[in-house]
Amino acid sequence: MAVLVNRAKMTTATTGTGTITLGSALDGFQTFTEAGVTNGQTVQYCIEDAANFEIGTGVFTTSGTTLTRSVSESSNSDNAINLSGTAIVFITAVAADLTSNVAITGGNISGIVDLAVSDGGTGASSASAARNNLDVDQAGTALALAIALG
Repeated sequence: MAVLVNRAKMTTATTGTGTITLGSALDGFQTFTEAGVTNGQTVQYCIEDAANFEIGTGVFTTSGTTLTRSVSESSNSDNAINLSGTAIVFITAVAADLTSNVAITGGNISGIVDLAVSDGGTGASSASAARNNLDVDQAGTALALAIALG
């Protein structure tokens, strides 16, 4: 799964359709490293280059500060766009990230919800124990859950 971080947006002087060499962070943003991406992690990226765009996953390397490109969607018939040398690259979530495990209809959210249940002080937790403690009848009646944070 791709890593998501906050406010990572950088320039690139790369041209062509290959691996990107990242430049500096835009004003008000961080580099990928400053945002917490580590060497070898896969990120979900977006590239904007004038009227062209590209969305995909890439592997970040700290040596040379590069990002590989595996395109999932683009303005170039879903192929890598030909970078001009003045593009912007940033990390972002995409619709597939948000809908792959959650179905959203009519303002309701359904799907798998992982809950951590503390064992009372040892620090152990179990998402499966939390799921096992929640019952929904076979007719699929909605379950309401309220959690109070202390």
